[in-house]
Amino acid sequence: MKMMIATGGTGGHIYPALALAEGAKQRYGKQAEIIFVGNDDRMESTLIPEKGYLFLPLHTSGLVGNVVNKAKAVALLLRAYRKAKRYIETYQPQIVVGFGGYVSAPVILAAHHLGVPTMIHEQNSIIGKANQLVMKKADAIVCCYEKCLSQFDSNKTRLLGNPRATFAAQAAFDEAYFRSLGLDPQRKTILIVMGSLGSSSINELMKDALGKVKEDCQILYVCGKNNPMDPAVFKNYPHIHVVDYVDQLAILSHIDLIVCRAGATTLAEITALGVPAILVPSPYVAHNHQFYNASVLVEQGAAVLIEEKNLSADTLHDAISCVLHDPIRMEHMKQCSRRLGKPNACWDILDWCEQLEGGMNL
Repeated sequence: MKMMIATGGTGGHIYPALALAEGAKQRYGKQAEIIFVGNDDRMESTLIPEKGYLFLPLHTSGLVGNVVNKAKAVALLLRAYRKAKRYIETYQPQIVVGFGGYVSAPVILAAHHLGVPTMIHEQNSIIGKANQLVMKKADAIVCCYEKCLSQFDSNKTRLLGNPRATFAAQAAFDEAYFRSLGLDPQRKTILIVMGSLGSSSINELMKDALGKVKEDCQILYVCGKNNPMDPAVFKNYPHIHVVDYVDQLAILSHIDLIVCRAGATTLAEITALGVPAILVPSPYVAHNHQFYNASVLVEQGAAVLIEEKNLSADTLHDAISCVLHDPIRMEHMKQCSRRLGKPNACWDILDWCEQLEGGMNL
């Protein structure tokens, strides 16, 4: 299987794409040839080569701002389209998969015009602008939320989920690592992680909120790499442990409750394992899509939602207490979360890629 994957801009687009690539390597071994295309000046330009994949750069810009900026963005997309055609003609992929970000649009359009089967993947409950640009040209569309089924062409859309869910479901619990964080595998555990970089304002809020949580559980608070917190802040609370980073998949299967943002990858991982959640969507993302992602889990009984504007020591403490100390509710949330999970997402997507590449199409 020779696959070209177009992705870029944010981790929400890049990490699911890397998960699909890893799944292809697991399934096809040496027969898997994966080629990535992405922006030359965004995180994918360093992250993807570090993972050992061939990376082909394009230069694109979002269709935002004033008329002049939008005109420049269109010119860059046209230039990227021509370059993407040359990449496809040179490397001859059997299928091209786009995971969003503006850089994926010219690659999908180029593949379509060259007659190469195409698939796009939408991680969020709100369709991104890049996928809106190309959805009529794509041969296959994978989505993660039922809401998207009514927005895409139903004849070529399947609700298969996020490839990251598969790797969350198969991740082994690392007890030694868990203990190294100061945690006891026999105790109820709350994981609080509000993004890899953290937030100074949320760190301040946590100083007030976490001390109020009963000591019949243990709390792992991930404060973020850019906003380290002195562990001595909680020296009088031996059940609270502070780190600036955690390997989430290594411990997620032993987490009883998670407090986190509502990014697509995070939600795919927690639903694959059925982890009850208190979700605090970031209000700083495009189209407020984290709020809409979170709302799906809330509507299905898998999570509690606190908007950041309403986040306080009291609202967080109350939400944690209401969930963690109600065994019936906890179990119900676990079951609801599992029903939303797509642990076979990666394999199901690869199955469909095989059908497309083999000419069976839809």
